[in-house]
Amino acid sequence: MRILLSVFISALALAIPVRGEPVDFHTQVAPILVQHCYECHGGDESKGGFSINTRGLMLDADAAEPGNADASYMIELILEEDPAFIMPPQGKPRLTAEQVATLKAWINEGMQWEAGFTFAKARYEPPLEPRRPDLPDAVGDRTNPVDRIIDAYLAEQDLAPTPPVDDAVFYRRVSLDLVGLLPGPADVERFVADAGPDKHAKLVDQLLAEDVEYARHWMTFWNDLLRNDYQGTGYITGGRKSISNWLYRSLLENKPYDQFTRELLAPTGGSEGFINGIKWRGDVNSSQSVEIQFAQNVGQVFLGINIKCASCHDSFIDRWTLEEAYSLAAVFADQPLEMNRCDKPTGEIAQPAWLFPELGQVDPAAPRNQRLQQLAQLMTSPGNGRLNRTIVNRLWHRMMGRGIVEPVDAMQTEPWSEDLLDYLAVYLGDEGYDLKAVMRLITTSRAYRAQSLVQDEQAESASFVFAGPIIKRMTAEQFVDAIRQVTQTQTTGVDKKFAARRIEQELGLQTPHNISRASMLASDFLQRAMGRPNREQVVTSRPQMLTTLEALDLANGEAMNEKIKAGAAKLLELHGDKSADDLIDLVFTRSLSRVPDPAERAVCRSMLGQRLTATGVEDLLWSVFMLPEFQYVR
Repeated sequence: MRILLSVFISALALAIPVRGEPVDFHTQVAPILVQHCYECHGGDESKGGFSINTRGLMLDADAAEPGNADASYMIELILEEDPAFIMPPQGKPRLTAEQVATLKAWINEGMQWEAGFTFAKARYEPPLEPRRPDLPDAVGDRTNPVDRIIDAYLAEQDLAPTPPVDDAVFYRRVSLDLVGLLPGPADVERFVADAGPDKHAKLVDQLLAEDVEYARHWMTFWNDLLRNDYQGTGYITGGRKSISNWLYRSLLENKPYDQFTRELLAPTGGSEGFINGIKWRGDVNSSQSVEIQFAQNVGQVFLGINIKCASCHDSFIDRWTLEEAYSLAAVFADQPLEMNRCDKPTGEIAQPAWLFPELGQVDPAAPRNQRLQQLAQLMTSPGNGRLNRTIVNRLWHRMMGRGIVEPVDAMQTEPWSEDLLDYLAVYLGDEGYDLKAVMRLITTSRAYRAQSLVQDEQAESASFVFAGPIIKRMTAEQFVDAIRQVTQTQTTGVDKKFAARRIEQELGLQTPHNISRASMLASDFLQRAMGRPNREQVVTSRPQMLTTLEALDLANGEAMNEKIKAGAAKLLELHGDKSADDLIDLVFTRSLSRVPDPAERAVCRSMLGQRLTATGVEDLLWSVFMLPEFQYVR
């Protein structure tokens, strides 16, 4: 039970223990902690890594030794005279002798704590089961359920819907979002000229039907999320196994998300690399054992919850406890798993358990493989609304630039629209866990077609109000592929163990001629500089801000220079007989899906000079590729 701070303050007069009676936590101890400790170590604050929110957290920090107040560090600091160490800090009121005596008596009596009490602030707790909200009435022809919910939301905020982008911008946006590629100029021209009322939906269907390009593009998203890569830590030593072939086939087949999840949690051939974790060389902190990695990764990927903090001690920032983290880890463990608190053995053995017993529980006595199968069934149970909410929130974040819940790994955070989140989640279930169906619903909405907004500090705050999609940076892979598309050069280098072409042939898919995509290849220096992670940890969102390293590499880096030189040479080989204006139009329409305005054309002509040269074309390419309009999905 949470007790209002005002009640604690008003109870200060009761803080002196009655001789011969045990100290009462509620009326005597809590008011002292509120008056002298809460500001720095309670609620959301944990300065110095010390939180008083629960008894367990105080013990985790070695602040007190129950039964021995004289050996307790918090009493030592309270009595300290050195200004550098005294607590509360210098300038804050000292505890009275009576208050010190109360705390010492409390510790000596075993630090009794009121059951269920915490100093943590009340937090939003999302529902566990799915919730199907009623849809508001449609406004005019805005019948997409996403628009119906958002239109009602905007009306509550006294906001009008943001105007739509033009058709060329929409085509570029949706192509980059769904298949990761720039659209061809002729395709854009035909789309703009089409007067059909359903052309936007037809384009979305066309892109989602491009199974190969769709799968190649979404390898980036899933590789980040499932910490899968083509080389790196653990692959050489065998302490890490790639799931690339399984993942690529799953994306090509558009495997239902519930089946996809079950195959990752209770692995079939080729999918075991996710739960196995990384076997680090040498000694590691207990919170990085493969068993704890399992709990952390499963919680983060499928439920959007942070178990990393709870892997050392009860979480400062969430409701998860050390025991819950270790219980989930024990589902994966081959041997009895001893709990470690802040890397110190506790002597307690964790019992395998799932985080939400309301839905059922794993059998702790069952063999490991059976426990994993039970966990997979519980995770994908129709009653577990958190699984669907987490993945549709990630898809919304990817399409719209910000999650309905933000950050996407903090699903205990209140969404800006519970109805929208819950509707998308139940829609995923209604559609047989078809992720493409959710993408289609989002990208055919008027909300998705709205003009994009520049992200500001408000977009990260708790007071966020949705007004439209937020402009997004291309991923490193999209950027490299876009350069290749504009210049018609080819990306090289294939991981021999990643049998992408064989999988495509086995499934009878028509393989596009432009077979090389950056998402399918090992990372290079330019991609790493642009934010492609090493994937040793789960990555759910990449930085949206330009870093100094990235700016330097784009401006004068060798890797970027080589791509531009190769691109210029290829353009001259293929189009060296064109006029300067024709080449300018070619580069602009391929890059930006538009022709240059008069001022841009004049600048480009000055770069190219009287005749086309390698240097002039390189300058043109560099200038266009450095435009924010090129680098952003807007």
